[in-house]
Amino acid sequence: MTLSMIITLAIIILMVVVIISDKLPFGAPALIAAALLVITNQANVATAFGGFVDKNVIMIMGFLVLMVGLDKTEMIYKTKKALAKFATTGGVKGLILLMLAIMVVGNFVTGTAFYVLVLGIVSTIPNNKKLPTSRIILPAAIATTASGWLPTGVVFFASLAGGLLKTAGITATIDPIKIVYINVIFSVLYLAWVLVGHKLLPANNTNDASEAEVKEEKPFVATLTKTQQNVVYVGYLTVLVSMLFLSKFPGEVGYSIPLVIASVFLIFKAITFKELLSNMFSPLTIMMASVIGVAATMSNTGLSAYIGGQVAGLLGAAPSLMLVVFVFAFLTSIFATFTGASFGSLFVTAPIGIALCVQYGYSAVPLAVACILAAWVNYIMPIDGMPALAFGMGKYKLINFWAFVIPAWIIRIVVICVACVVFFA
Repeated sequence: MTLSMIITLAIIILMVVVIISDKLPFGAPALIAAALLVITNQANVATAFGGFVDKNVIMIMGFLVLMVGLDKTEMIYKTKKALAKFATTGGVKGLILLMLAIMVVGNFVTGTAFYVLVLGIVSTIPNNKKLPTSRIILPAAIATTASGWLPTGVVFFASLAGGLLKTAGITATIDPIKIVYINVIFSVLYLAWVLVGHKLLPANNTNDASEAEVKEEKPFVATLTKTQQNVVYVGYLTVLVSMLFLSKFPGEVGYSIPLVIASVFLIFKAITFKELLSNMFSPLTIMMASVIGVAATMSNTGLSAYIGGQVAGLLGAAPSLMLVVFVFAFLTSIFATFTGASFGSLFVTAPIGIALCVQYGYSAVPLAVACILAAWVNYIMPIDGMPALAFGMGKYKLINFWAFVIPAWIIRIVVICVACVVFFA
């Protein structure tokens, strides 16, 4: 291990410790870590802070601004009322209906827009004794990832697996239907866990609304004109459609569309300039942008490859295929969680794992698919995207967050690994 690796690792460990301690505002630890990497000469400014011009961060900035406008519309008011009815049903029925509704919609609307929309709606459901909102937010957040029941929703993962294998000189056709099976199995098991695990979450008051206010069913008070609301609807629909065809746009054009639409909202005065700025540069975007620079430095210093190589050495001369798949899926998920970079983590761990499978005489297909699916199981720490939003909206302590999330994460990783070996070996 070189001196650069040691320094980088020390800074990353410090960042994680500070995040866990909750001593600094959300987003600050990663920003400080990026600055420390520059000060210690482990990264230049362009690398450490490159996340602030990352296409995904720019896209998320736009989505967060769009949600401000959407939240002012009558449609969202009615949707919140419908979801609130699920919640006030209470018990098993209300929770199951809500989770199933989220999972079903997730087959058609995915990604950042979906979880931001779901969490934005769920977090504003007034608290009630039957089902406190804080016991809905985190289960709902993970439910946004528990879809993929249609082949069209998993073609991306199948194609990515084929591409990864091709770079290693392996030609393989990945059947999307088998990935659908994996997703359905997890969805069923996750529903079972939600019925038990939601009780471990605290009954926090996540907003100021009361049960009395729910019963009153206050009428919608418009802050936008009908024209402004229609602009918001058309704009948001345009963004959702553009995300479905993101790869069809030339270059990186599609990633800027949310901010372009946000500027249209501003022109029509559906949002204020203050709202635009505060959401573009929210603690969430600061965290995400900073973590990208940290991940890039890990790769550039050779730390990621070094850690992967050490793990490979620990596996010994003849490990089972299941063990190899589990270790590299686990590593991919952990790296993706702490770095916030699913693709970056995947392209560090998967090539090493594929090479090992070839070396041991195993099919590399199960490992490739498992690593790809695990790269997006990145929610065991509230430091990026969906888990960060849920953590803040639910007003959880880290121990509460982990009590629910870690079992769900274990279930998913085990399902992925076992199913990939069974279906693809």
